[in-house]
Amino acid sequence: MEKFEPILKNVARNVKLTDKEKELFTSIIKTSRVKKRQFVIQPGYPCEYRNYIVKGAFRMFLLDEKGKEHTVNIGIEDWFFTDFYSHIYKKPSNFFAEALEDSVIFQMSYEDVEKTCSKSHAISQYWRVILEKAYANSKNRIVSTFSKTSEERYWEYFNKYPQIVNRVPQYVVASYLGISPEFLSKIRARPLKKT
Repeated sequence: MEKFEPILKNVARNVKLTDKEKELFTSIIKTSRVKKRQFVIQPGYPCEYRNYIVKGAFRMFLLDEKGKEHTVNIGIEDWFFTDFYSHIYKKPSNFFAEALEDSVIFQMSYEDVEKTCSKSHAISQYWRVILEKAYANSKNRIVSTFSKTSEERYWEYFNKYPQIVNRVPQYVVASYLGISPEFLSKIRARPLKKT
């Protein structure tokens, strides 16, 4: 059980599992080591797993018709990343999920998650809470995109996730915020704006 401690701590922040439920929950986890720049999700293939980051950093992005990258998610330790539409509906993904560092992830298939949910109300409750939070955060991001300037969005993200801003490449943060790396450099050169 020690190797599953990170994800079990995540679970414990949201629901209480019995020892039997912890065993059930961890029994479906597959551990994968991922090299920097390796893809875990690729367009054209169904997203088979819910991925939990034990160690490392990832970004999810898509390419537009001109080949420009648009980052939709950045994650580090104790975060999940998944193309839920592809994962749930078994449709080909539109996204890439790329390791930004050598990483370790826990992976759980849709079928296995559903099986454990049918056997444990607490596990089902956990996934409901995780998905609700993900949905709420995605809606908040949409509101921020339409109601705030690029500079306001950057400092909001910086203040909320300094561990990400100071860790992942600047072009990834710029892509996530929908601005150019050059413009992000200008924003970062004005540190008094962050408060």
